[in-house]
Formats: sequence, C-alpha cells, structure tokens
Amino acid sequence: MAVEYYDFGPHKIHHSSVFYTSNLSFAFVNLRPAVTVEALLEPAKRRHCICDESYISAYYLHVLVCSKREVKRVADLTDDETVDLWLIAKKLGRQLESYHKASSLTFCIQDGPQAGQSVPHVHIHILPRKSGDYENNDDIYDDINEKEKELNRALKVDIERKDRSIQEMALEADEYRKFVF
Repeated sequence: MAVEYYDFGPHKIHHSSVFYTSNLSFAFVNLRPAVTVEALLEPAKRRHCICDESYISAYYLHVLVCSKREVKRVADLTDDETVDLWLIAKKLGRQLESYHKASSLTFCIQDGPQAGQSVPHVHIHILPRKSGDYENNDDIYDDINEKEKELNRALKVDIERKDRSIQEMALEADEYRKFVF
C-alpha cells in the first residue's frame, strides 16, 4: 500500500506530488519552483506564454530527490543512500532535460544551514536550464535560497503565500510519471 505522505524534514509531502520512489529515495515536484517554462522560452516569446490548467504540468520546472530516511547532512547518508540518490538524480535529470527541451541542468545540494539548507533533510534540487534563463547564470542559487526560505517561513506560520495547490503539483507529477524509468 502506498503512503499518503512522505516526510521531508518537518514537512509532509502529499503522495500525489511524488512521481518516483525507490527503496531509499523519492522524487517530488517543488511547492515553489525557482524555474518556470517561461524562463526557458526565448526572450521574445516570454511575453506570450499562456499557461492554462492543461499546460500547468509543463509550466513548472524544479524537482527534488530526497532520501526516505530523514538525514540532515550528506555525510550522514549511508553509501547505498548516496548512490541511490545520485543515480535517481542523474536519470531524472536526463529525462527532465529532454522533456522540457532544456540544454543543461543545475543539480544543487545545500548541506547545512550556513550553506542555505532550510529544510533539514538531504535533498537534491534538479533544475532544467537553457541559455539566457538567468541574466547572471549563478543567480539561480539566490532564487533557490529565497524559495527555500519562503517555504520554510510559510510552513512555520500560517500567512498568505503563493504556494501551488496539491492539484497543480499532482498534474506535474502525473506528467513526469509518464516517462520515469
């Protein structure tokens, strides 16, 4: 029987947002993605990006791969967990890059609070990239940090936020399930 929620540090990830699981890891869509399809479009086309509900699953780009066992730091992973996490990230990255017609990928781990880790559970960010999606290529790390800080603040206190709905996240996860290995 599938679980209803997956633990992600102090947070619960609804099973509909999870699109891949192994014995040791799971992959899920991000509540607050740093990159959107609009960012991957040519600059002249960005103004004309129309995203209705049927397109929402291809609109957001930013997934995470996480160990099932709650582990705060990379050094605390077992060798099997480390291998599993990176093999999944590698395979999913290749598929996401192709699916979103991107030309590169950013893989990011923030290992500890001073590195920008706001959720104390090892996870790898996978972000499809394309030339010009950020004026300064390294600005993506600022966006990742800001999105994690927003998520952490939003989930700690009940304030108005710009989270995606479970339905939006489920649509994206359903789309990715179609090509998962």
